Amino acid sequence: MAKTKYNTIKRNTLNYHDRVETLFKRIEEKLKRPLRFTTKRSFEAIVFLIIFFAFFGLLAYKMTLPKMLNTFMQTAYHLLLETVFYIMAICVLMGAISKLLTEFGVVRLLENLLRPLMKPLYNLPGVAALGAIMTFLSDNPAIITLAHDKNFNRYFKKYQLVSLTNFGTAFGMGLVVVAFMTGLGFGKGALVGVAGAVIGSIVSTRLMQRSTLKAYPELDTPVDEEFGGDEQQISFKSEGGVFMRFLNSLLDGGKDGVSIGFAIIPGVLCISTIVMMLTFGASGSNGEYLGVAYEGVPVISWAANKVNFIFEWLFGFKDGALISFPMTALGAVGAAIGLVPRFITEGIIDNNAIAVFTAIGMCWSGFLSTHAAMLDSLGYRKLIGKAIGAHTIGGLCAGIAAHWLYVLLALIF
Repeated sequence: MAKTKYNTIKRNTLNYHDRVETLFKRIEEKLKRPLRFTTKRSFEAIVFLIIFFAFFGLLAYKMTLPKMLNTFMQTAYHLLLETVFYIMAICVLMGAISKLLTEFGVVRLLENLLRPLMKPLYNLPGVAALGAIMTFLSDNPAIITLAHDKNFNRYFKKYQLVSLTNFGTAFGMGLVVVAFMTGLGFGKGALVGVAGAVIGSIVSTRLMQRSTLKAYPELDTPVDEEFGGDEQQISFKSEGGVFMRFLNSLLDGGKDGVSIGFAIIPGVLCISTIVMMLTFGASGSNGEYLGVAYEGVPVISWAANKVNFIFEWLFGFKDGALISFPMTALGAVGAAIGLVPRFITEGIIDNNAIAVFTAIGMCWSGFLSTHAAMLDSLGYRKLIGKAIGAHTIGGLCAGIAAHWLYVLLALIF
């Protein structure tokens, strides 16, 4: 899992360098001479330093430098102790449960139950249900492992196979997100959120298929017409007696959970810390900064509250600060759920917000950091833009659907 995240960052960095190189070529055309490598790096360093010092300089100007630094470190420390270890424990337990469900055939049973829904809802072959279950139980890259299996992908047309990135991502880390929200006492909202995520996944998958076929009609062909594979060959090996299979599943699943838990630590500590410092204000009684955890300059809250009537109608958000969750979920859902305990402490969250968070968190699940690598591994790098656009819309639809589903259920019950 950690290796996959590293490869994703590496590929995104390569895309960034491509854009920078294009900019330098334009400069060379203006100067009519080539730029040396060290000169190019110097330009990049200067731009980075300007942005870096401007960002932290403004925070330090408002908070004072010592208190800003102390808040920065204290927030990361509190997130590690109060949130990260809790999420990691959930990942380990859910990893063990997921492995047990796989080992003893529950996953294949669920696949058979969901199979009839795939064609009418997603325009995908029935075997795609296995991909949804596997990503729900683990994380986004699980769908790519299946997509490379010839016994699996032989049932797909090329445009359908490409849409698996959106389909699988919409359920990524679903079990961890639902367990986390339920553990905080918001089980009802979490279940409504799952329904919202399903709606978002339908929108995202269908949009991806439509835009792909419109741009590349030649992809309306089978992935492999000659290979005579069989879905029954997609197996999860089982060895030993029942007790040993049970024990090995617990241990192996727990290890997989540890990998997921470690992978989310940088996102929670780095991204969530920055987001919180831009969401919450001073904690002193007279508005002064104390240098404690969870203080900051509430730029996000200020901007969101200016247009919160939009977010309130779409998502039911009562406070502009809640928009921080969807923003963070674009890059890492683990970092996003790390914000929730603080929202609870601030008293600005309810079951409706949890429903929206669960729907968007599951549907987006950090797709900006995984989509590029997933499509690149399938050999369809040219479709990254279309996939990201479709999934952005799908995630928004998931959040909106979750809100209005919750409103409807509240009226009925």
